[in-house]
Amino acid sequence: MALARPARLAVASACGYLLGTTPSADVAALLVTGGRVDLRDAGSSNPGGMNVSRLLGRRAGRAVIAADIAKGFVACSLGRRLAGGPGAHTAGVAAVIGHCYPLWSRFRGGKGVATSFGQCLYTFPAYAPIDAAVAVAVARAPGVRRPALVAVCASSTAWLLASVVWWRRGLPNLWGLEPTGALPLANGATVLVIATRAVTGLLRR
Repeated sequence: MALARPARLAVASACGYLLGTTPSADVAALLVTGGRVDLRDAGSSNPGGMNVSRLLGRRAGRAVIAADIAKGFVACSLGRRLAGGPGAHTAGVAAVIGHCYPLWSRFRGGKGVATSFGQCLYTFPAYAPIDAAVAVAVARAPGVRRPALVAVCASSTAWLLASVVWWRRGLPNLWGLEPTGALPLANGATVLVIATRAVTGLLRR
């Protein structure tokens, strides 16, 4: 018997969350240092690609970033198989939540930026290159204080606004989903998750 749409969406969300909790940074730390480095107590205290790059080397950092992007992309793909377009959006948001707030690590996860890019790459591929370009340009702009934080704020805002434009104008989306109202809703939810994680990180310092 086929599951009803709400049940399929719930399953897609659960699968997305579980994928998001995959501890890619912790695995890298275990492989490189044998568990001697706890990323939550070293460097920026963030279990993400940038902190891994600073503490364990660029090669490990790039591997973690790629893995985190893959988590978002695979979650969306699985969600689409389970519940169509809405499932892809729901699973993508859930993957970012899982990355930022993993149950297995007492909800102390990463910032969700790379995983959200994986979500963008699947659900909004037409904008993905622009998203990356905005983040890099802002981060490298001279005189910017906290360049990483400002870059995330700028790229997240642009991503959300662009999704509204693509939806309202019905613009082409490469291999991605047809732009509907679900696109800005999902992107807005992801931006909110990343923002709350950033605030939580600042308060812990």
